Amino acid sequence: MINPHPGLPELDYIKPASLEEASKFLAAHAGEAKPFMGGTDCFVRLRDGAWELKYLVDVKGLDGTNTITFDSQKGLIIGAAVPMNQVISHPDIVKNYPLLSEAARTVASYQLRNRATIVGNICNASPAGDTTGACIVLGGVLNVFGPKGKRTEPLSSFFKGPGKTVLEAGDIVTSISFPLPPNGAVGRYIKLGRNMLSDLSIVGVTVLGYPDKTTKSGYRFKIALASVAPTPLVPTQAEELLAEKAISEETIMEAAQAAMDAATPIDDVRGSARYRKYMVRNLTRQALTDVWKKLTE
Repeated sequence: MINPHPGLPELDYIKPASLEEASKFLAAHAGEAKPFMGGTDCFVRLRDGAWELKYLVDVKGLDGTNTITFDSQKGLIIGAAVPMNQVISHPDIVKNYPLLSEAARTVASYQLRNRATIVGNICNASPAGDTTGACIVLGGVLNVFGPKGKRTEPLSSFFKGPGKTVLEAGDIVTSISFPLPPNGAVGRYIKLGRNMLSDLSIVGVTVLGYPDKTTKSGYRFKIALASVAPTPLVPTQAEELLAEKAISEETIMEAAQAAMDAATPIDDVRGSARYRKYMVRNLTRQALTDVWKKLTE
């Protein structure tokens, strides 16, 4: 039960000297310790009693977690502790990954984004995560350090349910890597909330489109939906329609309908399932239309 009288509990703050030390401690204290990066969700859950921990393990600054690196041949790496405001304003991201900057700008307030991180947004595994869709369509891959060493985790298989991922005790996500975007790529993120700022998404639609001569339409569109399924949702049938049929208003509407049909939202205090499904259709149509217009300018 959520504590009706919130207050931060007493716990120990652990500052390891290396990823190896941090991973060993987390594995040895499974269920009572968690890694600490930005802390924007961590402290709220501790305060409200949703988490009962004995230890917070500060992994900021270890093995590139605080840095952004861009290579014109290899792509982008964002450290797990890099705050979102730094992502939003970084010149290489603004120039080469504007969709990521656009999505990050919709998260909460400026003050919160000084602490919140892209990797933290992903690892919370909230179906409403604002930056998760951009990370999916841009081909993001998580870099993980665990008890058995380093490995990568693609986002396509990372999420297992609300708040659940493939991460195990001792695992620490150190960064997220992105390949170079396809030539001519155009992105759009549309978030529906109860207000213009700070609110969680009722529905979120991310679209990335780019020329692709291997498809019948000559274009490929990547789509990711938020807040309409237990995990971030990729409506593959909608993507296939846009690859197979000539792009037109009718094709875009058909794809938007396919996205709506793929969604399985729930009723909650922010919106009904029925409302969410129809807004998936409307917002997907709008996002696809906006991207298509930019592609054909």
